[in-house]
Amino acid sequence: MPHTRYAPDRGLTARMVTTMFFIGLLYVVFIGVLLALFKGAWPLIVILAGGLFVAQFWFSDRIAAFSMGAREVTPQQAPELHGAVDRLCALADMPKPRVAIADTDVPNAFATGRNQRNALVCATTGLLRRLEPEELEGVLAHELSHVAHRDVAVMTIASFLGVLAGIMTRAALWGGLSRGSRNNNVGIAVLLIPLISAVVYAISFLLTRLLSRYRELSADRAGALLTGRPSALAAALTKVTGQMARIPTRDLRKVEPYNAFFFAPALSGESVSRLFSSHPTLERRLDQLARISTQLGQAGRG
Repeated sequence: MPHTRYAPDRGLTARMVTTMFFIGLLYVVFIGVLLALFKGAWPLIVILAGGLFVAQFWFSDRIAAFSMGAREVTPQQAPELHGAVDRLCALADMPKPRVAIADTDVPNAFATGRNQRNALVCATTGLLRRLEPEELEGVLAHELSHVAHRDVAVMTIASFLGVLAGIMTRAALWGGLSRGSRNNNVGIAVLLIPLISAVVYAISFLLTRLLSRYRELSADRAGALLTGRPSALAAALTKVTGQMARIPTRDLRKVEPYNAFFFAPALSGESVSRLFSSHPTLERRLDQLARISTQLGQAGRG
């Protein structure tokens, strides 16, 4: 991890390394199976898989910004947002990322980018309208922690395999790969590809969800320690989660695919199993922030 004043998290580092190992192994196995089934189409498979990986990793910040309707803003256009980011980056001793705003009433924020030099931090108009300055800084400190710890880049890579599995399934069923092979068992192969892709997607989905829940707790902890105001972050969490219930469901479903990158999930509730949730429960996050507040208070008295 590049040097910053954010508190290091060995647990997060270990989980990122483990996730990348298993995702990489799964990726190699998946491509190997495709090459074995469609030997005549190996150049297309290699080019497609490699090209998509490079494109998603290299342009992840632009893809996420475009998908969310985010637009980069200047300090003149959003002085308060830029001012908060400037203060936090100076406090954390890290390069300032690009700053963007998404025009949506869904109160949320996210960070993306392959490294600190190419990062982007985005807040929605709904978030900016609802939060007090200290609460906004707490949310931004949380998001900048993702950039500092580089877990946002790991999440981008980890989520790629599921995307690739879906694309390969459609390509196989469409018949583009089968035309490059004269194997008599092409029909069986085409039936196997959706099954294999479903298994690959399920495994990669679970791996990213396990990492996602821990990284949110890690970002809460690091952001609270950096600002020294865990209560402000707790207030922001409570306010955002409460306000989310007032947003029309159709608007929440539009942004639900990006839940893993958000400060708070767009859709949650008892109907969603904790195993499949992208975030820890609100109670768990608030409990951790309360413990940090107690620790900081004891340290201050000491």
